[in-house]
Amino acid sequence: MKNPTMLAAGILGSTAASLNWAARSGAGAVVTKSFGLNPNKGYANPTTVEVTSGVINAIGLSNPGVDNFKAELEKLNKSVPAIASLYGANAEEFSGIATRVEGLVDALELNVSCPHAMGGCGSAIGQDPDLTAEIVRSVKKSVKIPVIVKLTPNVTDIVEIARHAEKAGADALTMINSLGPGMKIDIETGNPILKNRIGGLSGPAVKPIAIRCVYDVYESVEVPIIGVGGIRDYKDVLEFLYAGANCVQIGTSIMYEGMEIFRKISNGLERFMNEMGYEKVEEMVGIAHKSR
Repeated sequence: MKNPTMLAAGILGSTAASLNWAARSGAGAVVTKSFGLNPNKGYANPTTVEVTSGVINAIGLSNPGVDNFKAELEKLNKSVPAIASLYGANAEEFSGIATRVEGLVDALELNVSCPHAMGGCGSAIGQDPDLTAEIVRSVKKSVKIPVIVKLTPNVTDIVEIARHAEKAGADALTMINSLGPGMKIDIETGNPILKNRIGGLSGPAVKPIAIRCVYDVYESVEVPIIGVGGIRDYKDVLEFLYAGANCVQIGTSIMYEGMEIFRKISNGLERFMNEMGYEKVEEMVGIAHKSR
C-alpha cells in the first residue's frame, strides 16, 4: 500500500468504476461491497437514515452474486491492492465464493459481522468464536491469497473472537463493523424510518468503540489489524495507529467529504510525520501501549 488508507466495504464498492475512482482519489487499497454466492436484492427502501454523529443503514447485503460480480473484478485497473469482501451462511459458501475470485483480487475480507444480514449471515456467525474459526479454516484451505476477517463489536468479548480467527489462520483482522442494530423513528408517523426497522450504526459515533476494540485486540494477537469506524481526518487515523492498527478503512465519511478524503488524510498524515520526525507509519503503531 502506498499509504495506510483503504476504501471500506459497502461504500461505493459495487462496480469497477467506483473502486477505480477510489484508487485514483488516493486510497492505498480498495475493498469491494460484500457479495455472496447468489444474487440478493437486500431490503427495500428506505435503507439509510442519518442520526446524530452517524448513519443507520440496513442494506441487507444486496449484491448481484459472485458470478456476476466477477465481471466487475475483471475490470479493476489494479493500481492499488484490491480486496474482495465475501459473505455466506456457512463455511462451504464462503470457500466456494473465495475460490471463484481468488485470481482476480489480492486478498479476501470475510464479512462475519454485518448486524443486519439476512439468513443467518453476518454477525450471526461472527458472534460465535467456533463458527468463525471454522469458516476461516475452510477458506484458508481453499485459497493461497491473504484472508482478512472483519469482526463485529456486538459481542461480549471481541478478543476471544479475534484469537479464534487468528488461530484458525487469519492473516489480518478488520475491526469494527457497524454497531447495533439501532433504530430511528419518524415522530410524525410514529413508524421506524428504515423499511427493515433496524440497521447498523456507523460514523463518528462508533469511533471510540472501534478504538477500544483495536486497543484490546492488539495486545492479544500477532496478526496485523485494520481499523475502521468514524474516521474523518488524519487525527482519527493517528488514534487508530496508536491503538494498534497498521492501517485503516474509510467509509461513512465519504458521504460528507467525497473521495477526496483519502488524499486529504494522507497529506495530513504526511505533514504530521514530517513534523514529528517519523519516517514510517509502523513507528506509530501501538504507541498507546508503550506509554503506560
